[in-house]
Amino acid sequence: MTAVSVAKDSVAATDELVVLKNVNKHFGALHVLQDIDLTITRGEVVVVIGPSGSGKSTLCRTINRLETIDSGEILIDGKPLPQEGRELARLRADVGMVFQSFNLFAHKTVLENVMLGQVKVRRTDKKKAEDKARTLLDRVGVGTQADKYPAQLSGGQQQRVAIARALAMGPKVMLFDEPTSALDPEMISEVLDVMQQLARDGMTMVVVTHEMGFARSAANRVVFMADGRIVEQAAPDQFFSNPRSDRAKDFLSKILHH
Repeated sequence: MTAVSVAKDSVAATDELVVLKNVNKHFGALHVLQDIDLTITRGEVVVVIGPSGSGKSTLCRTINRLETIDSGEILIDGKPLPQEGRELARLRADVGMVFQSFNLFAHKTVLENVMLGQVKVRRTDKKKAEDKARTLLDRVGVGTQADKYPAQLSGGQQQRVAIARALAMGPKVMLFDEPTSALDPEMISEVLDVMQQLARDGMTMVVVTHEMGFARSAANRVVFMADGRIVEQAAPDQFFSNPRSDRAKDFLSKILHH
């Protein structure tokens, strides 16, 4: 084996950024995640879709340990998820999360919201943190709102601030749990535009969404879940034009014909 092929193999091995192996999760008697196997590579945009109650959000929340799992294994960049304490805080910095509700600190300005994690978790000095925060707020199109409080912003602006806040930590992967479901229709596109740009810039993303247009245009892979299982996964073109499972056909016929 030559040195070149060894190097290639080690690159291939570390290309797997998020790995779920045989993951199971119960809420009481409800088996919400059933034997989930999923591998997400660096720079990949994976969109998770499926009917309500299929386990999509739970799947998303297990990746940064907001939900614990009952069995199986989850690895981020080759390391198992830590249990608690400092290691967990560090993991959460590596795994950015954007929720349905924006979860911004109401008593802090937009700028302070985006600086906070950098200073507290990453131990970045304040000047650097502020510069980065302003750059990111510009990038998501709300740079002029830096000194306002979250309540003074529209829902779409708040969600873009939440994206900037997650990006400020320099995450390896970004999780989006139905990031547009609490927004008015005209605000949805401004958030999806930011996410499209992140995808183009090569950010690794796991996106739980009902926005099929986004799934079609931004995803490298669509993962379709139903009843706590991954039923099917495919490239968007293939999935939307020729789903293999009856469950996916049924789901698409209901949502695409309205």
